[in-house]
Amino acid sequence: MDVIAKVGQNIIWYSQLAVLPSIREIITVVSNTEFSELTATWDVDSIPRPVAALNASTVTKDWETATHHHRKAQLIYAVRGILNCEIEDGVWIVPPQCAVWIPGDLPHSARGSGETECYCLFVEPDAAPDLPKTCCTISVSPLLRELLLRAAGFPELYASGGREDRLIATLLDELSTAPVEDLHLPMPRDPRLRRLAELLLADPTDKNTMGDWATRIGMSERSMSRLLLQEIGMSFGRWRRQLHVILSLQRLSKGESVQTVALELGYENASGFVTMFRKAVGKPPARYLSDRMASSAASGVDSAIVPVIVLPDQV
Repeated sequence: MDVIAKVGQNIIWYSQLAVLPSIREIITVVSNTEFSELTATWDVDSIPRPVAALNASTVTKDWETATHHHRKAQLIYAVRGILNCEIEDGVWIVPPQCAVWIPGDLPHSARGSGETECYCLFVEPDAAPDLPKTCCTISVSPLLRELLLRAAGFPELYASGGREDRLIATLLDELSTAPVEDLHLPMPRDPRLRRLAELLLADPTDKNTMGDWATRIGMSERSMSRLLLQEIGMSFGRWRRQLHVILSLQRLSKGESVQTVALELGYENASGFVTMFRKAVGKPPARYLSDRMASSAASGVDSAIVPVIVLPDQV
């Protein structure tokens, strides 16, 4: 069943709406909209199938969901727009053509920026033996992408043992072997280092030295360095470079020039930024993105796959 819901000035389109645990748990439109206007509820955990899929497109400036959980695990695949998925110890920023995996019974919330389109897959925890056990970002292969899009059009109660069931089995095989994106920003738990992270994220252009930052958060430079290595396994310099690489990829994937991004991140010129990027990733940004886009183009995807930032709690 396809449903178009008009709420205020916003239009929400749902395909296979009945697989939702509730509209409240999937999307709240916060642009001049009272959420109480959407009152129907659905229970995804009661659907007697190993997988239920949803396509949710929104034409609105922003949307947000309340914290919720369900027994089934969930995969959120971003086709366009930027999605934020928040769990107890992190916020995953998911750019287009990436997906985030959320294990079952894990409380989470989500929000979208700008016009967004995403596909949600709800999976029984025992549907396949090698599904991820923790929250992670999945690299979506061309085959997995097409299977996700096809599954979103299945009826809620697709025939067991039929064509849809066989495609679901293939989808689960692909999901179980999908590579996990390893470019993320690990975040410390020590309150002083958390404060450091908040300050860096608030102003990534800040050029203070490591000693300046240590003083600012009430630590000695040696203690801060030792604690960073202990908690995140990185030096301060590598950690800051990692932040800059991830922020730059998000901007570059939206079409901003290398020169613009370099200046926005506090570099004096594009050359210094390119040198940093090559040192961190092994390729200059143009080459890195062209390689990703060439891979995506082979499957008809029009955006490069971009890594995510993991932030504990809200920054």
